[in-house]
Amino acid sequence: MSDQLRPRASLRTAVVWEVLKEALDRQVKAAGRDALDVLDTGGGTGNFAVPAARLGHRVTVVDPSPNALFALERRAAEAGVADRVRGVQGDILGLFDVVERGGFDAVLCHGVLEYVDEPAEGVRNAVAALRPSGALSLLAAGLGGAVLARALAGHFTEARHALTDPAGRWGEGDPVPRRFTAEQLSELVSGAGLEVGAVHGVRVFADLVPGVLVDTEPGAVDALLKLEAAVAELPAFHSVATQLHVLGEKRP
Repeated sequence: MSDQLRPRASLRTAVVWEVLKEALDRQVKAAGRDALDVLDTGGGTGNFAVPAARLGHRVTVVDPSPNALFALERRAAEAGVADRVRGVQGDILGLFDVVERGGFDAVLCHGVLEYVDEPAEGVRNAVAALRPSGALSLLAAGLGGAVLARALAGHFTEARHALTDPAGRWGEGDPVPRRFTAEQLSELVSGAGLEVGAVHGVRVFADLVPGVLVDTEPGAVDALLKLEAAVAELPAFHSVATQLHVLGEKRP
């Protein structure tokens, strides 16, 4: 895995990173340039920005947290890509206060839409930051995964509440303000003018398997990674994934 990810951490990022890397490779061929301009909104400490910079791309990270941006700067320096990673304080709803419109070949919007008041506006801003033929990588919390997790924990009333709540929340103590179905995310992407290239379920099993099994059973992490990759594109598993990933592509 890129960025020297720890085995447990790789379960959370492997599927998305492989899809993203393939999308960046396609953008390289389409643009005729080895280095792309990538925007990572809400990119925090650089879980995706630093690996993308290691591929040779120039990455701008927009995040509201000064602490996260400080950690990003340190991480990029340790990885030897400080000259290709730039951190800027801001958020997706005020995106064009800090970056230019139409200036990026790819935009990452991971773990952002759950926390903004206007998800549709956030997606429109992400799309407006793209150049012609650009790509959007959108990752957000999945409704079905939360329902399943609450039910398996024995919190059946909370599971039913999440299923019927407009924001997909299981109660007042829910730390996630909003969750989505695959259909809702796809509609946000297509409504902003992009073609939906692919939809993936992320962490279908990883959050349900006992940690002790993954950490102690020989070969368990590798086998679980392969299983996650195998089911990621199957629509039947999207409804139970902890997160959902949608790849949108801008046509000239």
